[in-house]
Amino acid sequence: MADPQTFLRYAQSDMWRRLRAEHPVFWNAPRDGRSGFWALTRYDDIMHVYRESSTFLSDRGNVLATLLHGGDSAGGKMLAVTEGSRHRELRKVFLKAFSPRTMSTVAEKVQENAENLVRRAVEMGICDFAEDVAEKLPMRTICDLLGVPESDQGELLILTKKALSVEGDHTTEFDSILARNEILVYFSSLLEEFRKNPREGVIGTFADAQASGSAALSDEEIILNCYGLIIGGDETSRLAMISSVLALVEHPAQWAALSSGSIGSQTATEEILRWATPAMHIGRTALTDTNVSGHPINQGDVVTLWNVSANRDEAVFASPDVLNLSRSPNRHLTFGYGPHFCLGAELGRIEMRAMLDALCRFAAGITLTGTPKRVCSNFLSGISSLPVKFTPR
Repeated sequence: MADPQTFLRYAQSDMWRRLRAEHPVFWNAPRDGRSGFWALTRYDDIMHVYRESSTFLSDRGNVLATLLHGGDSAGGKMLAVTEGSRHRELRKVFLKAFSPRTMSTVAEKVQENAENLVRRAVEMGICDFAEDVAEKLPMRTICDLLGVPESDQGELLILTKKALSVEGDHTTEFDSILARNEILVYFSSLLEEFRKNPREGVIGTFADAQASGSAALSDEEIILNCYGLIIGGDETSRLAMISSVLALVEHPAQWAALSSGSIGSQTATEEILRWATPAMHIGRTALTDTNVSGHPINQGDVVTLWNVSANRDEAVFASPDVLNLSRSPNRHLTFGYGPHFCLGAELGRIEMRAMLDALCRFAAGITLTGTPKRVCSNFLSGISSLPVKFTPR
């Protein structure tokens, strides 16, 4: 399960169904110089770990890529991999940056951008939805929030793809490391520019917190958290959007219900998020000896929570392998749960709803014109290329 090719080679729904039924708390043995780890696939077991946040920690890392290579160097500095009082302090700064007033302004701009991008794609008729729509909307949104100039956004998109090894089969581990470092260098330069010419943006909020001493953010913490935002704010939303269009093509009755207004975009968004689950797993490390469903977990063991499987758990979701855009309730774990619940969840929902609303407004039909290309990753799930033809409304 540490090998990205596994998720291209096998039908994932079958793999998760078998693991939930036969090995819900599965020990993935050490291999190729990598340490072993636990893989949890049932909803209830995963929720147990999320709730036991004082036992299962994220400060050594929260994805296999770092956990199996000695831990995350950003531990204790970047929000997603920080625990305790420091996590609470950083989260307060983030909440200020994502205030209701800010999000209201963002929502208006997202809707405008989504309508413009989708309208142009429909007017073109034939396009690659990944390249012409989904690659532009989330990156533009998170960059606007951060205060990244539009002229730099294209290069950052390329770097984020490489950083998470989804640019293609030819992206090496060295390419990914280099891309991460280039992103950090970029935000270091942008922070200096903000200090010389203060303006609105999340970086400005971080710098203000540093100046006021309210959270005493170091330059390193500001840069690392900007990195976390650009990675998290782009990749998952982009992949969820692309998966949503493929899902609508493959389920024409659901598309008909959505486009006619029989199903609202709010419930449809939640089902798309469950269906796509772009971030397949979240990692934790056991602080003490413990157990999950009777399986002993030793102190220091890596435990991975496969939300992609939990979101298809038959014990929680009726007919989980059926796309049902009117599904309610929908207690999916796409954004996690507990103290590390994704701070960008509302932003992701805003983007998805705006994109679905724009599709319903401008497109009467969607058909595939080529074979979708899946990303190669043990962390992200989705499509990197989706050639489609739109019929205008």
